[in-house]
Amino acid sequence: MESKLVLVTGGSRSGKSEFAEKYVLHFSPKCDYIATAEVLDDEMAERVRLHQQRRADGRWLNHEAPYHADEVFAKLTAETDAVLFDCLTVYMANLMYGKEAPQGSFAERCECVFAEIDKLLLAARNCGKLVVFVTNEVGGGIVPANKVAREYSDLSGWVNQRVAAACEQVFYCVAGQAVDVRKLAYQFEE
Repeated sequence: MESKLVLVTGGSRSGKSEFAEKYVLHFSPKCDYIATAEVLDDEMAERVRLHQQRRADGRWLNHEAPYHADEVFAKLTAETDAVLFDCLTVYMANLMYGKEAPQGSFAERCECVFAEIDKLLLAARNCGKLVVFVTNEVGGGIVPANKVAREYSDLSGWVNQRVAAACEQVFYCVAGQAVDVRKLAYQFEE
């Protein structure tokens, strides 16, 4: 099977993870789940618990990958036909601000993150499965007042654009409803 890449995006609590879970399970009765969150506080622990609760029924092969997630794709078995990657913005935050954070200017650090995202996309393309990436639409509100939050918002937008360009389908979730963005996207004539 040739890899098919899909992006599911939306705001907080928009239903994107639930939609993505149903989407991959529609194509494969058992799926790989690449989780990117690091549990650093009680609030994140609760978010992780809710996600784990939804996938506790034996249909999921779970992989924890807050860093070097591209390496997980090489270890996937033929037991599944689909992979759910949840989520890109958490993964991007780990890369930008986590324990392996790059040094340098904002532009230099962004280039390091883009290089990791490109490795992730290449690994996903080469795995031979349906791969669904979940991400957050961060920049849809007020421009943040502090520099780090503005940088995070900008970088997440650029990462989302980069991944969306590599995907065959892009879904936007709002109020629990998924809209196929590619079907609605305006295409410029060349």
